[in-house]
Amino acid sequence: MRVKIRKGDTVEIISGRLVDKGKRGLVIRVIPDNQRLVVQGINLRKKHQKQVETQGRRSISPGIIEFEAPISISNVMLVCPTCSKTTRVNLHRSEDGVKRACKQCNSEFD
Repeated sequence: MRVKIRKGDTVEIISGRLVDKGKRGLVIRVIPDNQRLVVQGINLRKKHQKQVETQGRRSISPGIIEFEAPISISNVMLVCPTCSKTTRVNLHRSEDGVKRACKQCNSEFD
């Protein structure tokens, strides 16, 4: 299945944890195999990191690390850059290839 959301798009959380619901953020990474994506500042988790020494004299400092965990694509909705509303994506073919467009205002993304 083709993923209609790409890295760099702005999305709004439409379902999931109440803390994150309704927030908007920038897509950092898309994982199409698992139908998941990572959104900046959304779904924050804490990880307790031990100190790890590597061969090149580098070491990862210990402590509590906060990071963004992946979220399901079905829990987000794309935000149109021109009309600033959450919208579904319309795919259509053109000479340049497949283009994405807003279903509400018909403006093209990219």
